[in-house]
Amino acid sequence: MPIQGAQRPDLEGQVEVFLNFQDGLKDIEGFSHLIILYHFHLVDGYSLVARPFLDDTPRGVFAIRGPRRPNPIGMTVVRLIKREKNILHVRGVDMVDGTPLLDIKPYFSDIDAHRDVQTGWMGGKMRTKGRQHRADDRFLNNST
Repeated sequence: MPIQGAQRPDLEGQVEVFLNFQDGLKDIEGFSHLIILYHFHLVDGYSLVARPFLDDTPRGVFAIRGPRRPNPIGMTVVRLIKREKNILHVRGVDMVDGTPLLDIKPYFSDIDAHRDVQTGWMGGKMRTKGRQHRADDRFLNNST
């Protein structure tokens, strides 16, 4: 599992929506990308300060994207390949099998993509090191 789905845009997966919510997928095929909100269900507890990937300095949990959060909600942007009834075939996934889905939202580049951004402590680390990293034990236990 990659740390961020954008670092492995070729990695395919499926998002299964409960059948009783299938009608909510009407017209989703018109979008190339979706925002997926999910629950970090394998995480036990949280840390307000933790060591993020690509950095050895402990940072505040709200300044990182680590899974051990007070409210363990994850977010990713995926490319929609196709829909088959209640199954969305996507690329760029960064969730483990069986991850509980919380919500799906269409990605709007005019709204969601900001041009003038600062990336704080992260700087250009994703461009230089991000593709090499995979999820580690932070997703499975209480390590920081």
